[in-house]
Amino acid sequence: MEEHVSPRKPNMESSIYLGSDGWWHGRVTMGVKNDGSPDRRHRRAKSEPEVNRKVKELERLRDQGRAPKAGRKPTVEEWLTTYLTTIASLKLKPRSLDDYWSKTRNDIIPGVGQHRLDKLQPEHLERMYADMLEEGHAPSHVLKVHRILSRALKIAHRRRIISENVATLVEPPSVDETEANPFTMAEARAFLLAAAKRPTSLRWIVGVGMGFRQGECLGLRWAYVDLEAELFHPRWQLQRLTWRHGCADPHTCGTRLHRFEPCPEKCTVHKHYTRGCPPPCAKDCTRHASICPERKGGGLVFTRPKTKKSREPVPIPPPFIPHLRAQREAQQEAREAAGELWEEHDAVFARPDGRPLDPRADWEEFKVLLEEAGISDRRLYDGSRHTAGTILNELGVDMPTIMEILRHTQISQTRRYVKGRSELSKEAMRRMGDAFLPPPRATSETRTETGQTRAERAKRRRRIR
Repeated sequence: MEEHVSPRKPNMESSIYLGSDGWWHGRVTMGVKNDGSPDRRHRRAKSEPEVNRKVKELERLRDQGRAPKAGRKPTVEEWLTTYLTTIASLKLKPRSLDDYWSKTRNDIIPGVGQHRLDKLQPEHLERMYADMLEEGHAPSHVLKVHRILSRALKIAHRRRIISENVATLVEPPSVDETEANPFTMAEARAFLLAAAKRPTSLRWIVGVGMGFRQGECLGLRWAYVDLEAELFHPRWQLQRLTWRHGCADPHTCGTRLHRFEPCPEKCTVHKHYTRGCPPPCAKDCTRHASICPERKGGGLVFTRPKTKKSREPVPIPPPFIPHLRAQREAQQEAREAAGELWEEHDAVFARPDGRPLDPRADWEEFKVLLEEAGISDRRLYDGSRHTAGTILNELGVDMPTIMEILRHTQISQTRRYVKGRSELSKEAMRRMGDAFLPPPRATSETRTETGQTRAERAKRRRRIR
C-alpha cells in the first residue's frame, strides 16, 4: 500500500515561488501576532537567489529571536515622542528630560523625524549632523543630539521594533574638552573681597571655598545644615524646569503665543535674546505652557541631585561656622520684618521675602563680581568647582580626598577638574633638576698668590713631575 504524502509544508517552513507579476516571492512564518493570527512576512526580488537570500536572513532573525515585530513601523518622530513620554520620563531627572525634549523638537524631528524607523539609514544621520554644524551648532551640541537618538533607537532595537540601531554605525563629531579656567589664589581672594560688600557674600564663600554647584548652593536648606557636626548634607538642588500643560487642549491654550512665520531680518522683538530669534511654531504646536491656567511641573523647583554620590555629606570648614550662624540670625530678623509677606522655604540663601535666590540673577551677579574684582570673564563652574579642586591641589591635598570633597564617582573625573599651576610645575621641575644635577659650587676670583704654605707648594711640584 502506497503512503499518501500531504502537499502541505511543515509548520514554520518558508515558501518561495515565481509570481505572475514576474517577481520572485517568499513567505516566511514568524509565529503569531498579538491577536493570535499567523504572522507571515513577505519578501520579493527579481531573481530566485536574491529572494532566497532575503528569506534566509529573515529566518535567521526569527531563529535568533531578533526579528522585528509585525505591523507598520513608527516614524522617528512618533517613536521619539513615545520614548520621551513613557520610557525616558521614568528614569531621567526633570532637567535632563527637558533637555531631551528641547533637542528632539528643535533638531531631531526637523532633521529626520519623517523617516520610518526601519528605513532610517546612517547617511540620514550624517547629513543631519553636517547640516547642524553648517548652521553653527557646536560639536558638543551635535554629540548630545546623537546620544539622545542613539538611546531611543537602542530601546527600539531591544524591543524588536527595528533590527539594528543605525546610530551605532555613525561617527559623531569629536568634541575638544573645554579647558578649565579656575581662579588663582589671588583672584579667589579678590572675588570674595568684592562679594563681601553684598548680602549674598556667604553664598559665594560656600561656592568658591567648597566647590558646590550653583543648584546645590541655592538649594541648601537649614534642615540639612548640621552646625554641631559641621556638615552640609546636599540632599536637594534648586533648578528651573520647563512648564507643562495641564489642560486638555495644549494647542488651543497657547494660541496667543503661536507664531507660524519666521521673524523679519531685523527683528526688534527678540534683539536681546542671546540665541537669536526662536524658530516658528509647528502647525500642531503644543508649547507655550507658561500661560496655561492649569500649568504644572515648572518654575523654580527643589529636585534631587543626579547621583547618590552627590548627596553625601561634606565637612564645613570651621571658619565658615560663625558666618553661617550670623546668616541664620539675619534671616530670622528678615522673617520678622517681612511678616505675612514671608514665604517659608527653609533656604539658607534666600531673598528678603524668604524665596530662594533665582539662578538667573545669581549668574548675573557672578558676572558683575568678576568685573568688580578685575577678573577676566569665565564660566560659573570655573569660579566654583574648578577653583576649589585646583586650590585644594595647590595646598597639597591628595587626589582621592579632593574626589571625596567634590563628590565625584571616579578619580578621572576629579583630574579633569584640577588644573595644574605653572608655579607648582616650576617648583616640581626645580626639584627634579636638583635631583639629577646639583647646582655648581661658587667659584672665587683667580689670584696670583695662592696663599698656600711652602710645604703644600713643594708637594704640588712633586705631583706634577
